[in-house]
Amino acid sequence: MPALPRRRRFAAGLLLAPLLAGLTGCFASDGGDAPSDGRGGSRLKVALAFPPTENFSPYGADATLLSRLGVTEGLTRLDANGAAAPALAESWSRDGDRGWLFTLRDATFQDGTDVTPEAVAAALTRAAAAEPVTAALSGVELTAEAAGDRRVRVTTADPDPALPLRLSSPGLVVLSAHAYAKKDAVDPVGTATGPFELTEVTGTTAATLDRFDDYWGGRAQASGVDARFIADGTARTNALRTGEADIAEAVPVSQAASLDEGARRETATTRTTSLLLNARSGAFADPATRATARAAIDTSALAEGVYEGHADPGVGIYGPALTWAADKRVKPTGRAAAGGADGKTLTIATYDNRPELPEVAQVLKQQLEKAGFTVKLEVREYARLESDALAGKFDAFVSARNTMLDTGDPVSILASDYTCDGGYNLALLCDKKADEAVSAAESVADTAKRQEAAMTAEAKILGTDAVVPLVHQRIITGVGAKVSGVLLDPYERSLVGVGTRR
Repeated sequence: MPALPRRRRFAAGLLLAPLLAGLTGCFASDGGDAPSDGRGGSRLKVALAFPPTENFSPYGADATLLSRLGVTEGLTRLDANGAAAPALAESWSRDGDRGWLFTLRDATFQDGTDVTPEAVAAALTRAAAAEPVTAALSGVELTAEAAGDRRVRVTTADPDPALPLRLSSPGLVVLSAHAYAKKDAVDPVGTATGPFELTEVTGTTAATLDRFDDYWGGRAQASGVDARFIADGTARTNALRTGEADIAEAVPVSQAASLDEGARRETATTRTTSLLLNARSGAFADPATRATARAAIDTSALAEGVYEGHADPGVGIYGPALTWAADKRVKPTGRAAAGGADGKTLTIATYDNRPELPEVAQVLKQQLEKAGFTVKLEVREYARLESDALAGKFDAFVSARNTMLDTGDPVSILASDYTCDGGYNLALLCDKKADEAVSAAESVADTAKRQEAAMTAEAKILGTDAVVPLVHQRIITGVGAKVSGVLLDPYERSLVGVGTRR
């Protein structure tokens, strides 16, 4: 397929491909030598688990794809301790109760235009107006304006002490004016600022990226990236093992032993696999029935069985990768007494992009049936499942969610996932006490006290039994023997960067 012209827009309504179990052959064979395009440095071949679902829009799930491939950036990023660090903004300061001033570094968009305060303000304004709202702005009203030489003022309707963290979100990246030429679409082709430029897209199966030589952070060591989207975990692992991929993300635990020890990188992450119970309709609208389901679940059997020890039993919404959480955890409050299952029929849905999840659902089925429920399972690719889950068409949903992915702020995940107005509320929870606790946490500025408030809110949410934390995951990344500099990010925002090479 010919390369996309830089200004060409993605066609709307791309049909989703079926599971891509046989796609490994789509990587060009290298005969043992790293492929090069004559630009200096070898190209990287990367196998990713999730295909683009929204034409690479930065306002939904595709935002993480762009971030992991080194295409997009925001004003800030997360450092190793989960604090906001400079990215396109080199510094920032408070500007009154509701405002922040960000000073920009000298940087260039991939279309050759300069990163200016006006361009940044326009990008943030577009993100703030996106529908549905991007997860990082759930419950937040934001405006942005140029504020003189190299400065941007960002103002929120209510004080937001976590704004620098929020602006690190993959959903709040900065693109050039060309990206927003159409009212109803955003085009990241040649309009981002990262070390790699998206140049070619083949439906939902592949993407080609070339090095952006004018990247402010230095010239990338790899000349480009050839990405393939392979939903089947075994196929991704086989691609790495046969040399058809240099990097394979999310290697299934069942395949880990098939790789040489040196090819496996295990990273503790902030991803928690949970069972989300539909608190709005169906059997789990009754708190006593939710309590019955929660009491029936043995999380240790999942951690040791399905995940073969590559995960920790679920203890809360926040797992052990967040080292501060354990000492601040509060016992769940307000739980209903368990009722009876009474043979109620349930439909549990999950997706197979993460191959452990169908196995988790199967174990849950057995545990819940032992408690007296009748359980049906529905498994699809994630892109074909999300809208139905958000619409409440299932009684329960098994999801693997990175609690720090959207903002890096522990409170924001609670607001987006477990409040009445949350934009990603798969549990369809609307509980007054939980909302009040989340709202109280959102107003706290001090980092340690904000963490404590988040744990108080977590206790209120867990007390509803609308979410049952199952396991806290460790992610296995497959890395070829000749590859170095892979970004093993516990927040799962980064994978390839300036120093990644073969």
